[in-house]
Amino acid sequence: MTTRRMFIAGAAGIASSLALASIAQAQTRKTLRFGVGPLLPTADDTKKRFGPFFAWLAKQLGVDYELSATTDWAGMAVAMGSGQLDLAWMGPWGYVIANNSTDCQALATVKYNDQPFYRGIIVGRPDLEVGRFPSDTKGMSISFADVGSTSGWLIPTWYAKEIWKIDPKTFWKYTEGATHAANEVAVQSGQVDLATDFDRNRNAMIAAGVIKPEGTKIVWTSDPLPNDAIVVPRGTSPDLVAHVQHILTALTPQQAATLLPPHYTGFVSATHASYSMIEKAGVAVGKIRAKA
Repeated sequence: MTTRRMFIAGAAGIASSLALASIAQAQTRKTLRFGVGPLLPTADDTKKRFGPFFAWLAKQLGVDYELSATTDWAGMAVAMGSGQLDLAWMGPWGYVIANNSTDCQALATVKYNDQPFYRGIIVGRPDLEVGRFPSDTKGMSISFADVGSTSGWLIPTWYAKEIWKIDPKTFWKYTEGATHAANEVAVQSGQVDLATDFDRNRNAMIAAGVIKPEGTKIVWTSDPLPNDAIVVPRGTSPDLVAHVQHILTALTPQQAATLLPPHYTGFVSATHASYSMIEKAGVAVGKIRAKA
C-alpha cells in the first residue's frame, strides 16, 4: 500500500532526478563555432545581417553557438585550417584553399535569386571608353580584391594568365588587397579606373544606396561561378553532415527572407566536386597544389 509519505518521497526523488538531468544536459550541451566571411562592408555588418541565420541553424541542431566574422576571405581559410571553426560560410576560393591544405568539405551551396551561381565582374569609371577588354584598358589603374577572393582575385588572375595572356601587374597599374565594397567606392570616387567585384555585391550596394547605379559600369563579366559554400572540417560526422544538409535544403524562400539578407533564397546540397572549376583555376595560377 502506497502511503502519502511514500508518494511525496517518491515525487521528490523524481523531481530531484529531473533537476540533476537538466543540469547535466546544460553542462554537456555542445557549443559550435560558426564563422562567416566578409560578405558585407564590415565584420559588424556581416554578423548583424547573417546572425539570425546562424542562430536559426544552431536552434535546429539543438546546440549553443559562437559566431565570428573575418575581414578577408583568406582569414576564413586560416581559421578553418587551424581548427578554430566547426562550420563556416566560405567564399568559393577560400573554401578551395582550405580544402587543399586541410581537406575540409563543402556540404551546401547557397542560392541567390534561386540560382547557385554568380559572376565575377570588373567595373570601371562611367566615362571610360572600353570597346575591347582588356586591350583598351592597358596602363589604367586597377584594384584587385584580396587574394582569398574568388571573383575579386582568383578568377580575373586566371583569365589574365590563361585567356588574355597578360600579366596584370605589368599590364595595369595594379594594386590588390581591397574589399569588394572598397573597390566599388574607389571606382565611383575616381580613385582608380577599374576594380574587381562580383555581380551580387554590386547589386546589393546599389540597393542599399552605398553606390549609385551610374557610379560604376561593368566592363567585363566572367563565366558562372559556384556561390558560397557551407563548410565543415575534415572528420565531421557523416550523420551531422547529412543532418545539416537536410536542414539547409529544406529552408524555404519564405524562411530565407526572414533569416538572410535580400535575394538569398535557400541552399542546394554540394560536395567538393561542385567547386572543381575554382580548384582548376587555383592550380593554374600556382596558389594550390594539384591533388593526386
